[in-house]
Formats: sequence, structure tokens, C-alpha cells
Amino acid sequence: MKNTSFQLLISVCGLLLAGCGTPTTYVDPAGSRLVVNAGQINIQDFQQAADAMVNSLIDQVINPGRLRSASPPEPALLAISRIINNTSQQLDTDLLVKKIRIALMRTGKVQTSTTINYGGPEDPLAADLQRNSGAPASRNPDYTLSGKIIEDRSGVGGLKQLACVFQLSLSSPDGIAVWEEEKTIIKQGSRSTVGF
Repeated sequence: MKNTSFQLLISVCGLLLAGCGTPTTYVDPAGSRLVVNAGQINIQDFQQAADAMVNSLIDQVINPGRLRSASPPEPALLAISRIINNTSQQLDTDLLVKKIRIALMRTGKVQTSTTINYGGPEDPLAADLQRNSGAPASRNPDYTLSGKIIEDRSGVGGLKQLACVFQLSLSSPDGIAVWEEEKTIIKQGSRSTVGF
């Protein structure tokens, strides 16, 4: 009888614990059901920053025809310079930069280099093939993109605030900034929540 009661107790506890958990589900990355954490930079922060930066660059530089290629009719060639992570988190800056690159390439007016980048090529095989082919060096980039991600943390009582500042600059080869933008995202909360 003791053994049966113990097994029943274990089964009930297992059912209760299983019922307390939240099942894992997929959510729309652009939806309103994403986890928001005031203590860290979330994926939606990168998405908001990338969208704002791309819209600004397209409105201020690409649509007015200010982006020029040194090799017309080819699109302007963009290389990625240093994107500084000046936050307390270990971040992959491609969460910001890759979204921007994809959106700019979709305009048809920009190409991005995968062999000329600050810190080494994004595609080492393409860089090796380029070097070993004996062909003339690829054209130099018409523009470079550099930037910084900065955070500012503060709090009062149990309320935390995280401000994330995303800064980007588009420079010509002679070092003149032809476009600069800054996007600040501020979040407040006492714990992780669901919402965008």
C-alpha cells in the first residue's frame, strides 16, 4: 500500500509540475508577443534600430541620388568598418548590420563587399579566391559604414531603465561622413515581460 501511495504522489506531483510550465511556441519576430527585458538588449531592439537606420539612409541618401558609384552603372560598393559594442553585453553586431545590408542591397543601388571588412573578410574563401585568381584586385569600396552601440543603465527602487543608443556613419573613401544617424531605444521595467 505504501508503494502505491508513493507512486500516486509522484504521478500527481509530475502532473502538477508539467501543468505549471508554459509550452514553447513560435512567435512572429515582428509581432507583439516577444519577451522584453529591461536588463538587456533584445532582438526587437536591433530590429527597431535597423529599420530606423535603413529608412533614414534611403530617404536622405539613396532616394535623392546622393549615393554614387565610382564604377557606373554598377551600384555603389559598401564595406563594413568597425561597429563598436560599448555595452556591458556581448553582442553580435551583425544583428544590426546584416539587417541593414540586406535592406540596402534590396534597393538595387548598393552592393556590399564580403571580402573587404574591418577585422578581416566576412567570406575568407572568396577573399582567398580573389587573391589567388591573378585577376586585378576588386574595386575599392565607394563607402564604408561604421558605428557604435552604447548603453545607459539607471534605476529607482525596483524600476530599471535601459537606454540603447545605436549610432552609424556612412563615409566616403576620403573620410567625409555623407550620412550619420542615431536611434535611441529606452525600456523600463522591473522584470522580463511580453510585449513590444
